[in-house]
Amino acid sequence: MGTSQIFGVGEAIGPVLWLDDFGDIDGWDLQMVRRVRWLWKYSNDPQTFPPYTLKFGDTVLKMDAPDVLFWLSGLELIAQSYARDLVPLPDSCEDRNIIEPINSNEISDFLFDQGISADSIDSLLNQMGELVRIANWYNRTEQDTSEHETVAYLVVPLLRALGWTPQKMAVEWKGLDIALFDRMPRKDDRIVVVVEAKKRGNSCLTAKSQAETYAEQAGREHCKRLIVTDGLRYGLYVREVGEKFSNKPQAYLNLTRMVRSYPILQCDGAKEALLLMAADWSG
Repeated sequence: MGTSQIFGVGEAIGPVLWLDDFGDIDGWDLQMVRRVRWLWKYSNDPQTFPPYTLKFGDTVLKMDAPDVLFWLSGLELIAQSYARDLVPLPDSCEDRNIIEPINSNEISDFLFDQGISADSIDSLLNQMGELVRIANWYNRTEQDTSEHETVAYLVVPLLRALGWTPQKMAVEWKGLDIALFDRMPRKDDRIVVVVEAKKRGNSCLTAKSQAETYAEQAGREHCKRLIVTDGLRYGLYVREVGEKFSNKPQAYLNLTRMVRSYPILQCDGAKEALLLMAADWSG
């Protein structure tokens, strides 16, 4: 982590694999995979070196820092570490397995079966084509877009297409990027969804703790959903029994890679994400 901390030491096992399940790990396309057997992990604190001991640069770098090599040479590893089983992968992770995208007809039928109105579904599908085109353009041209731009051109239009009216959708309201209300007037106890937006390309799932803090403030107990997004990707969290939000996303949507599920994230995919974002969703 950074240039001074080491959290784990492991050895690469087996050949290079192509696992399409890793096509979107919170924005990273990591399909080319090496399995790793972890021989050492930090317990309470990571191993820390002086700043800049480790290198800046690409994700994979040769380890040649003298201080680190000296520490590794004296690292005591128990024999059982080398016999440790690899972390199991989902059944869908097969070499060269390509995840099939989901089509608009399947999305339409699913949302209708869940009670979403036909008008809302038609509006969504009409808008989705343009949103996907814009999202692909951002990715293709690598535009340096601001958080405000992606909210304006992607997040708000998607929410409007999912049935949220301007009256029930407040942008930059009391410190919230977007607050969604079930009825008027706009008040804390009528917030049903908190939306936390990040700049395009930034991790959106790590914004969950910030969104959760906003949603759990006094008077906002009626808020049952969190949406974290960078405009292209959307993570959905639902408040569970005991008034706590789930640790893992309930569903995940990537406008440029809409699939049925995300086994690596252990959550549902595009259909369920759109349902959870819909104004008609009642839980």
